[in-house]
Amino acid sequence: MADSSGDGRLAADAMGTRDLVFTVLAALAPLTLVVALAPLHFLKGGAAVPGGYIVAGVVMALFAVGFMTMSRYVRNAGAFYAMIAKGLGKPLGSGAATLALLAYNALQISTYGALGLYSADSFSRYTGVDLPWWLFALVGAALVGYLGFRGIQTSARILGVLLVLEIAILAVMAVFVLAKGGAGETTFTSFSPSEVLTPANGAMFALVFGAFMGFEATAIFSEEARGGIRTVRRATYIAVAFIAVFYAFITWTIVQAIGADGVSAAAEADLEGMVVGVFESYTPGAVTAVMEILLLTSAFAALLALHNAANRYLFSLGREGLVPAAFGRTHPRTRAPYLAGFLQTAVAMLVLIVWAVFGLDPYLGLLLWGSSIGFLGIIALWALCAVAVVVYLRRNHPETGLWRSLIAPGLSFVGLVVVLSLVLANFGLLTGGGTTTNTILLVMCVVAFISGIVSAVSLRSRSPERYARLTETRVDDAVPEPA
Repeated sequence: MADSSGDGRLAADAMGTRDLVFTVLAALAPLTLVVALAPLHFLKGGAAVPGGYIVAGVVMALFAVGFMTMSRYVRNAGAFYAMIAKGLGKPLGSGAATLALLAYNALQISTYGALGLYSADSFSRYTGVDLPWWLFALVGAALVGYLGFRGIQTSARILGVLLVLEIAILAVMAVFVLAKGGAGETTFTSFSPSEVLTPANGAMFALVFGAFMGFEATAIFSEEARGGIRTVRRATYIAVAFIAVFYAFITWTIVQAIGADGVSAAAEADLEGMVVGVFESYTPGAVTAVMEILLLTSAFAALLALHNAANRYLFSLGREGLVPAAFGRTHPRTRAPYLAGFLQTAVAMLVLIVWAVFGLDPYLGLLLWGSSIGFLGIIALWALCAVAVVVYLRRNHPETGLWRSLIAPGLSFVGLVVVLSLVLANFGLLTGGGTTTNTILLVMCVVAFISGIVSAVSLRSRSPERYARLTETRVDDAVPEPA
């Protein structure tokens, strides 16, 4: 019998292609990435950064081929969990789910550091009143929690508006730079293989793949997608193509604005103000002022999108019986996984309160540490998923063809293993911390993965029937489409 507080079903047919694309791209916070993180990419890769995005886009497109083929047969809000469980076994799938929970929550909670810092700085500049960063972060957490409770349709509409605005302001910057001729002669060396594909750019590649974190959320929302797997697949390919091409174009215009020979030095001289300086040098003052305000909405949009992704993983685990079943309930009116959302919001607020009480750094301590955990966890999950896709499709659906079931996901796995190795080799660069800090963060990821495996093994021992039902979805199985 369905529980009075929800029957465990998400809102069917609630999201179209546009909604899915906007939700995924909003989680990436394009404006925040370009302003706050791209300078670090330039510091390590110089003028090769635009080409680095294209290379990363090719790897993720190969991954998407197998990922979307697998999605024909596995539609579940716990996308990584369900796919890895189908291909590599339920214990590893459960481990993937708990690692995904940690990764998405770490990404989301860490972003409150950026929101708090940007908000406190803007509020002080325009009012002359200094308020602590954590106050703005807590208000943001409460608002994100409320909008998440209102349901995915409300979130998608808000994310769509905010995403269009931040993309528009970056496009305006690009137009002004190109119209004014940049720093001199136009150059396309940023896309030269000899410039991009060099061992010296290893740290850069460890960073630029972060621009794609969260694109797989299209599958997380597959149970709520209108039009089934066709909508999910279309949204996924659009998201990957947009991320690669748009970021490559925007960072290329920054190279033009500063000059290919000087972009790395400019990043080293002023990481925080590098892109802001391009706005100030090439666009009217009003454009820069709007950009600074949109930085706040960009961070907020990312928080809302990541909140919806994180609580759906917890919802999926509750529905499967790997965590208390209460988290597998949805609200009868909004169809949102409200208890999972409440817990996610409570954990975020608790972390923010701890940071405030102990006076910890919201940037070096919260933003960098949390995003590093998320980055490492998601890349590891991409690699595991690529293997699971090959195993599952070759075993159960060889009719999908060698390209979709072996070659594309196999190539993506090789690329992702290389990227994972680069991330581990440059983990201190991502965290900004020392050996002790880095060890603790790495151990957290390992413990999360192992705890999920232990949970599944324990369930197999305690309740074989419930264990046998793991990875069942609550939507009709997708019908295979013709090649």
